[in-house]
Amino acid sequence: MFKIVSKRNLGVNVNEYVIDAPAVARNARPGQFVILRVEEKGERVPFTICDANRIMGTVTILVQTVGATTWKLAALKEGDYIPTFVGPLGNPTELSHYNGVLLIAGGIGSAVIYPQAKVLYGIGKPADVILGARTKDLVMYKRELSAYAKKLYVMTDDGSDGEQGFVTQKLKELLEGGARYEMVMAVGPLGMMKAVCEVTKQYNIPTTVSMNSVMVDGTGMCGGCRLTVGGKTRYACVDGPEFDGHLVDFDEAMARASFYKNIEKDHLCKLREAGNEN
Repeated sequence: MFKIVSKRNLGVNVNEYVIDAPAVARNARPGQFVILRVEEKGERVPFTICDANRIMGTVTILVQTVGATTWKLAALKEGDYIPTFVGPLGNPTELSHYNGVLLIAGGIGSAVIYPQAKVLYGIGKPADVILGARTKDLVMYKRELSAYAKKLYVMTDDGSDGEQGFVTQKLKELLEGGARYEMVMAVGPLGMMKAVCEVTKQYNIPTTVSMNSVMVDGTGMCGGCRLTVGGKTRYACVDGPEFDGHLVDFDEAMARASFYKNIEKDHLCKLREAGNEN
């Protein structure tokens, strides 16, 4: 059993959980993820490791309440336990050999770039960071990232925080203004990552994206997280979760991501109705 050491609300339907998991914390590296279950026979869902404290033996994850399992997780409190917390899984992403990195995150994609920003800052190569969200309430880890970023830019659709516009607008502005990057890492909604890759491809800038999609077993056996990269089938859980964004078939990935939306929505509605009856 794994104890929820702390739980913090960061915005509408977004919570940060610190989990007591010494073995995972000891081995976690940026880019990796965990798979957890809220119930003994419940659904297995993946979450990026956004921080790990080896001394305290804790792992931090950021969770948006969008489906049945995350709804059940949101109902838990500090001091409660979850039965399964497996990791670290996936391949770590190493950016330390690049001179000039730009990290771009949309919404809770901040959880993925945060550990990268900490590592790069620690070796004297702080990255520029662009955070994007629909509105200020969905801008995640702004304060935390400001401590590690060389320069931090915030873009919101409605202009309620930072500048009004999309992350791609700031990206183009920086590149047209003479900024030089050896690597761009983009994490967030599939449409956002696709748009970023379309811009960086014009400038021949290598771009890494995180494809932390639907997973069941996390071993590559179920095929639930498959995607096409460079014309070949890859599995986010064992081959990723991060890939060369210029090779990812985003249209296929977006089509696959929509397969279960209606089923998940129906399941969540039933859970809420049951909760209101109790």
